[in-house]
Amino acid sequence: MASRTDNFQSPDYYLLDELLTDEHKLVRETVRNYVKKEISPIIEDYAQRAAFPEFIVKQMGELGCFGPTIPPEYGGGGLDYISYGLMMQELERGDSGVRSTASVQGSLVMYPIYAYGSEEQRNKYLPKLASGEWLGCFGLTEPDFGSNPAGMVTNIKEDGDYVILNGAKMWISNAPYAQVAVVWAKDENGDIRGLIVERGMEGFSTPATHGKWSLRASATGELVFHDVRVPKANVFSNVKGLKGPLGCLTKARYGIAWGALGAAMDCYDTALRYSKERVQFDKPIGAFQLQQKKLAEMITEITKAQLLVWRLGVLMNEGKATPAQVSMAKRNSCDIAAHIARDARAMLGGMGITGEYSIMRHIMNLESVLTYEGTHDIHLLITGMNVTGFNAFK
Repeated sequence: MASRTDNFQSPDYYLLDELLTDEHKLVRETVRNYVKKEISPIIEDYAQRAAFPEFIVKQMGELGCFGPTIPPEYGGGGLDYISYGLMMQELERGDSGVRSTASVQGSLVMYPIYAYGSEEQRNKYLPKLASGEWLGCFGLTEPDFGSNPAGMVTNIKEDGDYVILNGAKMWISNAPYAQVAVVWAKDENGDIRGLIVERGMEGFSTPATHGKWSLRASATGELVFHDVRVPKANVFSNVKGLKGPLGCLTKARYGIAWGALGAAMDCYDTALRYSKERVQFDKPIGAFQLQQKKLAEMITEITKAQLLVWRLGVLMNEGKATPAQVSMAKRNSCDIAAHIARDARAMLGGMGITGEYSIMRHIMNLESVLTYEGTHDIHLLITGMNVTGFNAFK
């Protein structure tokens, strides 16, 4: 397939750039240029073939997209949360699967090792993950336990200096290519514990998931554990219970809130440009009221979401952001992106379903983004519980 030229221009209706520092803008520009040069020309082909462009792992490591908020002494960027958000926005503007690779690496693998791990674990794993030398994955979801992770059956039993790990995880991004997996399992007391499992440990396999219509350029698989002997030195000693994995998910959901907005921006930008060039009934379709209505609603929702994620980034930087606030932003960005993508596709008519444009790929990807790391409904209930004090989950 011929590579397409990426002419993306970022919408900024409320002059939000004035709220960003020079460093923020430099980070965004750097990742945007990378996406234009390395991702956009090849991503459609990889998605059509349902192949993972493995070479981007090293590239994103060199760019600093893995664990940008992790301190530099462990290989991270030492950047703030707005810089991290802007990185995710630009990566997902290219493709949700590319952003997923980075989100998992930074928020779900590096963050727990940094926050819950020993100094030995940090020094052993974080620099290799930050550089892209190693790819990581995060094992929480199970075949029978998605939205209800507390029900997990994956378990560990003590055996001298080791624990014996049994169970299975599914829908795991990066799994087929990962060197390390951060896995959550129940110990003999029923407490949820995190541990680092390495490729090559006997009894550990990562079968790939095939037949996806979504995130086709992202590698997804299972994690299967059959009497895997994991050294006790690989178990996180600083956290017990669901707060471990949920703390990681809060960080990842924050990245998704910015990321899905990037997909929305790309669809809007594509539809706006097309509306000025496509002529029907002797004038550009952008001159028709119904098309203007679609574009006006898109830019309004994008602008509202930009303000929401920017403010959330400030709160994250100040250590004030709550998981419920992150839930609201994740759900909102995913929701508006899905609607904008569909309206943009309609504006492009038949061209909207072809690989000549990014929109159909975004539509399919966003179906996963709507679901993973807390579904639309789950995040609504988190907000509902937060404002009423009543738990609707039980």
